Amino acid sequence: MSVTICTYCEGNDTKIIVVSKEKNRIKVHAAATFDVVQSALEMEDSITGLKIDGDELSFEGTSGAKTSSERSIALSSISLINDFLKGYNLKKSLFIPAITEPSIYYHLFEGSKVGKSSKITQDIIDDIQASKNITLNKEDLEYIELADKSLLAVFLSGEVSGIKLISSLAHYNGKRYYKIPTVKSAEISLAYYVAKKKKFFPDDQSLIVYIGKENSKLIFLQGRKLKHIGSTLDIGTLNLHTYDVYFSKILLEMENGGITALDNIIVCGEDDSENLILSFYGTFPEANVSRLQFEELDLALLDSDTKQKFSSYSVPVAIAQEYFEELAETYKGINLLPRYVKEEQKAFQFAWHGFAMLPLLFFAAFFITLKILMNQKDINQLDKQISEQTIRLRQNQAILNKISDLQGKISNFSQTQVILDSASVGTGVWSANLENISHYIGIRRSIWLTKLSKDDSGNITLEGYALNRSVLTEFAYAIETAQLKSITYEALREKNAYRFNIIFNPSSIKSASTNINE
Repeated sequence: MSVTICTYCEGNDTKIIVVSKEKNRIKVHAAATFDVVQSALEMEDSITGLKIDGDELSFEGTSGAKTSSERSIALSSISLINDFLKGYNLKKSLFIPAITEPSIYYHLFEGSKVGKSSKITQDIIDDIQASKNITLNKEDLEYIELADKSLLAVFLSGEVSGIKLISSLAHYNGKRYYKIPTVKSAEISLAYYVAKKKKFFPDDQSLIVYIGKENSKLIFLQGRKLKHIGSTLDIGTLNLHTYDVYFSKILLEMENGGITALDNIIVCGEDDSENLILSFYGTFPEANVSRLQFEELDLALLDSDTKQKFSSYSVPVAIAQEYFEELAETYKGINLLPRYVKEEQKAFQFAWHGFAMLPLLFFAAFFITLKILMNQKDINQLDKQISEQTIRLRQNQAILNKISDLQGKISNFSQTQVILDSASVGTGVWSANLENISHYIGIRRSIWLTKLSKDDSGNITLEGYALNRSVLTEFAYAIETAQLKSITYEALREKNAYRFNIIFNPSSIKSASTNINE
């Protein structure tokens, strides 16, 4: 659950309330008081794994942790605070601390208030430098206008106990920080809260008496505006023996603030008993003495004991009311949030030159994005061209394949033509020779062939029989380039026959037919 957690650290006494704004009404979810030793809140960032078993504190897994009794008390208190807030989502919650002296300084400025706010702030800083020898930056100073038109400047001094407490709680839970939107002045916020509730007359002189456990506050109003903040009284419910000491302190502060009489006295804090109110009536019989009531708050979730003592949470309630009015833009109070807390809570922790680089980074990112888009457009065009060229390449490849097939066919045709030509030439020679041989044999009728063959060198071999020897000689002479290799006698049935073997090369014969015919 996301809530607003308001804290008020005064000495060792720490008050915490958990609130939320629901239907234009502040709802108080829880309220508690803790004793915290402020000097022991400087926890190391590396402290983790803290355990509390019974009444003993364990430092297992810690690094650089102090083990003094003072440190143990502080860590025990933080553990108790963490248990108190366990049911809330602290990471998403807001923490608002209220601070008082000695963490805060008040400086009364009675100089010129003419000019812009920045000039007035610088005049106040110069006055503080001259009177208190304290050097401030403009962002470290806030101021409000008092009833007498003078200005009350407010600034921090040293470490802030409320911020230290919240940081210690964050470190205890392993977080770097918890969100702190604003830091409020306890006295100024309480004065605004009481003035709004009571609605005093413009000329009324009123006193707010806040009684704490160790310290007490005296805050004077004129009408509904702050008049004077008295010095912190080092008396409270723990060391108060008689109420008379309050009266003497009040008279002294009235003299310091130029206040002659009191019309209203509002009592709040740890003690708002009937005895205290009767004592004020006895000392200031003309004043209207009353308690601070909280009827506008929703306290239904609190137990009866907390409700009876709820006046002790007047300061946390006052800063909660002021913060919610600031969110609604109905009031603008002061914000004392230190610079180091603002820097710590930044998502991007840049120095001034880092922020100066942000426009350059923006333009660089814009330029790079534009360049990428332009290049992407070029890439798309090139991809389109590549696709077109790929299609054209495939078409050309198909044409080349067809051309290659045609070239193969043409080449095969040439080879076929050569073969046909050579075959036709051979055919003519063979035809002529066979025609001459058959013509000769047909005329003589005494020769017949049994075998005709051709060897690898192209020579023709004729084998056969003849009945007359002289016919074979004439036959051999009739075929140009022919050679009669052999003639053998063989008896063929009842007749004499001659076996012959003639070899000739038909390619070297010019006109075989002529020789045979002759």
